Amino acid sequence: MDQDFINKIFLSHQEHTKTPAKSAIIDFFNDLLGVLFPDFSSYPAKTKEQVADTLNHLKNKLLRILTNNISLEGDNKEEIIEAFFGSLPILYSRLESDIEAMFRGDPAATDHAEVIRSYPGFYAIASYRLAHELALLGVKNIPRIITEHAHSKTGIDIHPHAIIGEYFCIDHGTGIVIGETTIIGKNVKVYQGVTLGALSVDKADMKVKRHPTIEDNVVIYAGATILGGKTRIGKNSTVGGNVWLVKSIPENSRVYYQAQMHNTNTQQEPDLIIMK
Repeated sequence: MDQDFINKIFLSHQEHTKTPAKSAIIDFFNDLLGVLFPDFSSYPAKTKEQVADTLNHLKNKLLRILTNNISLEGDNKEEIIEAFFGSLPILYSRLESDIEAMFRGDPAATDHAEVIRSYPGFYAIASYRLAHELALLGVKNIPRIITEHAHSKTGIDIHPHAIIGEYFCIDHGTGIVIGETTIIGKNVKVYQGVTLGALSVDKADMKVKRHPTIEDNVVIYAGATILGGKTRIGKNSTVGGNVWLVKSIPENSRVYYQAQMHNTNTQQEPDLIIMK
């Protein structure tokens, strides 16, 4: 074996600073989700004291994780932990609204427990909600590990810095991408294969709003691609399947493709139709 290569790898290990294990971060998220929603847990709590004890245990778990987080500057771990756990009532309320949105939005859903236990959309949104709160508190790396774990399990990629309103419904979900600077309003429904992405991947634009804004009460059907930080989908609009959008549309619009047939052998390129 090349000794220069071995030396290079060894030096990288020497320069490495301890970081929290991914497994510890994922266990923390799953355990917390199990406390908040007994339908997700294998061992629902039998007493109020057990709930309180479990939450205290999770506080200690998060402390160990933050202690090993090299990107966390300053000695404010305890403040972050108290702020995060103090936000749980609000996060719980938002997740309840998401569960209700998925239950109402899917005729196949039989009850809320089914959504919690089996819907990939719930797992992806829950990971986003909790990771987003940690990101807002200045925690780096850990939020992305949480959402990327959910991405690997569900095929749904939501950046923890995106902003998503209440009653967010993901139906099916596989292949959904929601970029870092995306803003999504309330009562939005998104189907599989939707991309809310950037027009530019230039590193110089990393601090610029690169992803679209989706206003309240919008439905985006499967395979639609909406790109650009200046692109805004007006409230109460519907974006049809496989639509490609790089410009804004007004409120109360319907956007879809319509193919024009000239004869049995020739098909014109489909036209993009925007109706109000």
